[in-house]
Amino acid sequence: MLRVALTVWLVVAGFAPQVACATDAMPRVRVSDDQRGFVLADTGKPFTPWGFNYDHDGKGRLIEDYWHDEWATVEQDFAEMKLLGANVVRVHLQFGKFMKSPTEPNVAELNKLADLLKLAERTGLYLDLTGLGCYHKQDVPAWYDKLNEDERWSAQAAFWEAVARTCNGRSVVFCYDLMNEPVVPGGRKPRTDWLGPGFGGKHFVQFITLDAKDRPRPQIARQWIEYLAKAVRKHDRKTMVTVGLVPWSLDRPGLTSGFDPAKVAEPLDFVAMHIYPEKGKLDAAIETLKGFNVGKPVVIEETFVLKCGKAELAKFFVRSRPHAAGWIGFYWGQTPAELRKTKTIHAAITLSWLELFEAMGEKMKR
Repeated sequence: MLRVALTVWLVVAGFAPQVACATDAMPRVRVSDDQRGFVLADTGKPFTPWGFNYDHDGKGRLIEDYWHDEWATVEQDFAEMKLLGANVVRVHLQFGKFMKSPTEPNVAELNKLADLLKLAERTGLYLDLTGLGCYHKQDVPAWYDKLNEDERWSAQAAFWEAVARTCNGRSVVFCYDLMNEPVVPGGRKPRTDWLGPGFGGKHFVQFITLDAKDRPRPQIARQWIEYLAKAVRKHDRKTMVTVGLVPWSLDRPGLTSGFDPAKVAEPLDFVAMHIYPEKGKLDAAIETLKGFNVGKPVVIEETFVLKCGKAELAKFFVRSRPHAAGWIGFYWGQTPAELRKTKTIHAAITLSWLELFEAMGEKMKR
């Protein structure tokens, strides 16, 4: 049924070859005056982010791996996400694809980003643009890893200047997420690798320095945020800025990221946090979520049925509503109908997630 609806929708929405691109008619989203959520800037109507991380396809490829040669796949996936009820898509941009050197951006990739903006406008989906990704270690330029802290931050600023310049004036961009799950290392021994451990062949955690040198970790984190936010603001003063935080960012005993939201959130427009509730531990998940409430809206930028089942995640959604202003899960290019035909455990888990997403969408967006 979704496929039939999709075919009709693609034509109506303007994806047929003879239909010209629409202009950006989407109102900008901003933080509400009470600092608890979001509204459409032109009307003040409440807006609740409800969407997907579009971080890789079913083969594990990142968007830059296929958007030049398989653009029709991207178009179809965006249409599918819209039909599933999404209003925001989080796209992860890889540093090594967008930068040819510490100062020279890759124009071909920026042009595809411009195409993505147009696609999102036609589809009616806002973009959470998350940058500086180094998910595939083999694609990280050797020169990038050789840079010292100051040089690396400068190269990262050049990345964000190029992206913000490309996106300036486009209200379809919901936010710029400076980096996915950055960490300031603890301990006195300097690190030798900028990336955290891999997960499923990808490195989602990244260090912003190799050596804290006795500096307070939250101080380093805040200086880094301010430095990159300033780079964005050179070209785009309106779009919101955030950073995707791991749940262990809170100042608690044990493992911490150094990005304590109470100490680093001031330069951000809202707080983005990632959490995967564990089976039988919903109370703990809610307490963790509460810790990110520091006077600004909180978006759960990553969640999934990874450590708990569909029913428990549904309960988490309901219980999280007083503390969160948006929720973003995952979509990997397969519709529920396609997943039902795929007899694997992974397909069954993903299907349960998409069924939950469809079932709860209207309730959560109210």
